[in-house]
Amino acid sequence: MEKPHGVLVMAYGTPKNMEEVPAYYTHIRGGRPPSRELLEELEGRYRAIGGHSPLHEITRAQAKGIEDALREDGEGRYKVYLGMKHTAPFIEDAVDEMREDGIERAAALVLAPHYSKMSVGSYFERVRSHNADKKPEFHFIDHWHAEEDFLDFAAQRVEKALQEFPKEVRDDVRVVFSAHSLPARILREGDPYADQLHETGDLIARRLGLRHWLFGWQSAGRTDDEWLGPDIREVIKELRRDGHGHVLLCPVGFVADHLEVLYDVDIEAQALAKDLDLVLHRTESPNADPAFTHALAGVVRRRLQQP
Repeated sequence: MEKPHGVLVMAYGTPKNMEEVPAYYTHIRGGRPPSRELLEELEGRYRAIGGHSPLHEITRAQAKGIEDALREDGEGRYKVYLGMKHTAPFIEDAVDEMREDGIERAAALVLAPHYSKMSVGSYFERVRSHNADKKPEFHFIDHWHAEEDFLDFAAQRVEKALQEFPKEVRDDVRVVFSAHSLPARILREGDPYADQLHETGDLIARRLGLRHWLFGWQSAGRTDDEWLGPDIREVIKELRRDGHGHVLLCPVGFVADHLEVLYDVDIEAQALAKDLDLVLHRTESPNADPAFTHALAGVVRRRLQQP
């Protein structure tokens, strides 16, 4: 029997409960424990969303959805493995498992549509450094921000969210596409990340015939670096100053409900909108919607069909 193709699905990872938050935060910081103040702030954010992020369960469901969609090509042709950047099962564990299973050829997919050397590239580097003998042989999927099925799916989510506004104001709603901010130095290095976000937003807007759309960044890290901007909070303030009262936020760079959506958007940005007397809605996250996982399965399938 022909050996199956492997598919390494990679994601950021999240603590499964409050007890795991300190170790998680330490891992994110490269092994440096956070200060008590920083830890308490992060713990407070998790408590604000119910003491638990659903990201772990969603990521597993996404990986299963991709595998189920790939199995439409035939049982046993693909086997999906899940590796996390900051929590177990780690990327290295997944690569070891693939090697033990005798996987010879595999696709590597990060659950983030836009490429940056600092984000998606860092996942790939983890794979490469742990797989020096190139067994399995990995075929990396750098980005999928302009894949037709993904754009169709995202456009449907935007269209659905626009229905939450009164009909008489829909043509004037400002749609803000956002992604996780990164240090601004990536622009000087020719990184495609920002351009890819703009391309995604522009392609979605054209599909829907939107009249007004713009871009923002969110969830910037707390370092001395300058980060990509404007932050979505500044975008919201600016729109209100210009007299706009209805905003749809589309965090298109995120594919699941987690802290950066459930807190940064649903709590922090919503509180700001309320203070400004502005109506703010956001698009529903892709999560494990079958249409979304089918789109990703198509990306994987096409990559493995290449020589």
